[in-house]
Amino acid sequence: MVKAKYQSVLDLGQELNIQNGDVQEENGILKIKGTAKTQYEKNILWDKIKTIGGDSPKDIKADIKVEDESVYHRHTVKSGETLGKIAKHYYGDAMKYHKIFQANSDILKNPDLIYPDQELIIPNL
Repeated sequence: MVKAKYQSVLDLGQELNIQNGDVQEENGILKIKGTAKTQYEKNILWDKIKTIGGDSPKDIKADIKVEDESVYHRHTVKSGETLGKIAKHYYGDAMKYHKIFQANSDILKNPDLIYPDQELIIPNL
């Protein structure tokens, strides 16, 4: 029953390709664990859990580790994106685009010139 309640969290975990995943239901509590690639992906999972169960859900225990803590995320640029749009997506603030630019200064020479399929590091703040 609890598993059904959080099925969309489990589906998201599959979508994100969470590694070493395990799901068990014991005494009305869903226990999940696994390893996300980045902190951003871990945050997405927690946001989904909170959307379903509230800020402090009592019917789920999640142990989500992060494989690569050196970055917040790795982003592949899509057509039409700007560093400002990318910063808004990850940080909620377009003006933090300069953080992304600085973290990628080895491949970016101008913050206004990014191209589809470039992989950008989204740094931890």
